[in-house]
Amino acid sequence: MTNKQALIEKISARTARIGVIGLGYVGLPLAVEFAAAGFRTTGFEVDDAKVRRINQGESYIPDVTSEQVAESVTADRLDATTDFARLRDADVIIICVPTPLRKTKEPDVSFILAAAENICVTLRPGQLIILESTTYPGTTDEVLRPMFDEIGLKIDQDYFLAFSPERIDPGNDRFNTRNIPKVVGGVTEASTDVAAATYGAVVETVHRVSSARVAETCKLLENTFRAVNIGLVNEMAQLCYTLGIDSWEVIGAAATKPFGFMPFYPGPGIGGHCIPLDPHYLSWKARMHGFEARFISLAEEVNSRMPEHVVELIADGLNRQKKAVNGSRILILGVAYKRDIDDVRESPALAIIEQLRKMGGEVSYHDPHIPEIRLEGEDDERLQSIELTESAVGESDCLVIVTDHSLVDYRWVVERAPLIIDTRNATRDLKREGSAGQIIRL
Repeated sequence: MTNKQALIEKISARTARIGVIGLGYVGLPLAVEFAAAGFRTTGFEVDDAKVRRINQGESYIPDVTSEQVAESVTADRLDATTDFARLRDADVIIICVPTPLRKTKEPDVSFILAAAENICVTLRPGQLIILESTTYPGTTDEVLRPMFDEIGLKIDQDYFLAFSPERIDPGNDRFNTRNIPKVVGGVTEASTDVAAATYGAVVETVHRVSSARVAETCKLLENTFRAVNIGLVNEMAQLCYTLGIDSWEVIGAAATKPFGFMPFYPGPGIGGHCIPLDPHYLSWKARMHGFEARFISLAEEVNSRMPEHVVELIADGLNRQKKAVNGSRILILGVAYKRDIDDVRESPALAIIEQLRKMGGEVSYHDPHIPEIRLEGEDDERLQSIELTESAVGESDCLVIVTDHSLVDYRWVVERAPLIIDTRNATRDLKREGSAGQIIRL
């Protein structure tokens, strides 16, 4: 029996052991899903605190409950470790580590390389390695495969290698690991077969593609599509503000067309671990081949300017009340990069706060999910979330809705804040009584 046949049989019988490197927003839900499906699953982490919490049956990810973790830990189907030597025991190893950008906005694959180096130490015949971390086209073939080949094992004969892009959407109650279609592309057809069998055991739909490069590019296209279209509506929002037109009403009207239009909505900027970063991976790879991805560059330029536009709206609103940003009390409502999560990665709120403070604004914030933020370049200065009290709202000169968390009572806010800058259209359908206040929408 070949290694391929043996591994597929193990997967079918649920006797294959799964190893997940990186237990963050991507890795932990995936590990829990495999464990729930009956696979013995081990998570590999460099963070001792995360390992302890998992082994105690606790979750630190909003999309995974502690009950789910505890159930699999108690059933002896899930554990976590910092001992990467245990990768030898895994039949399937899935890499779910961060892929940030360097300050030069070039790809930083150092976490992928560190994971691959750990795998090389224990790699044995009969193992499948799958990369899920978003990266540039060619990483699986050009970076990982040579590392594994160098230790003397042969692709397909000894080990298998594939790419399958993560598609996690934190805070999305409708779509999760199980019901989001899984794109799978191996560096060879045999690797695709084994990887498809692996995911087919835990997700509803597996979509095979012809290569790892196609799978890598697929993920970048998905998020570049969003970045470019968000850039378009953000530019339209700035134009509409200049013309005195409600951009939200314009988009709502256009969205009534049953074909040929897909609504995207403006915001204070883009944040998170995907949209602000992934298009740069694609444009970087394009430049390596002498191709300039102009749409990507333009979208990044428009989106990165949105925090500045929000600050201009704040200054305009204060100016209408004969006030300056300097010395004004400005309350930021929501600092997470999207609604109902506790993640501030690349959040536009941080840039808005930084600009307002440089202009002399007295800035505070309230976020029910994020008790504290660290200010960039401020000698580790931190701000704590304040309580959303009547005095905090009523005594502010300007309240800025940056993230529209569902836990906030916006009608209550509208009734008390003297000036509101609404970047998320959270106050739609809410009207001010009398003439004692103003709402400016993006």
